Amino acid sequence: MRHEIRICGFGGQGIILAGVILGEAAAKSGYQAVQTQSYGPESRGGAARSEVVVSDAPIDYPRVTKADAIVALSQPAFDRYAGEIGDGGFIVVDDAGVE
Repeated sequence: MRHEIRICGFGGQGIILAGVILGEAAAKSGYQAVQTQSYGPESRGGAARSEVVVSDAPIDYPRVTKADAIVALSQPAFDRYAGEIGDGGFIVVDDAGVE
């Protein structure tokens, strides 16, 4: 079992914190988990992305290739990553930030 989750939006929305919490919860539940993050130089308002991979086996590649789930909190993030959803995956959006 391998699940790949991408959380994306603007800096200041808790994107990185959400990924860290998800990764910690998975690890404390007995799964292998890795969390990576990317954000712009701005402290608020710049692009932010957190990726979490959860598996019941050792993780050989820590990045999301085809997301099982995408949480998009801004329209630019949705526009950029919605096409990278895997078969059977789902997208959760913040309707205040994504049309």
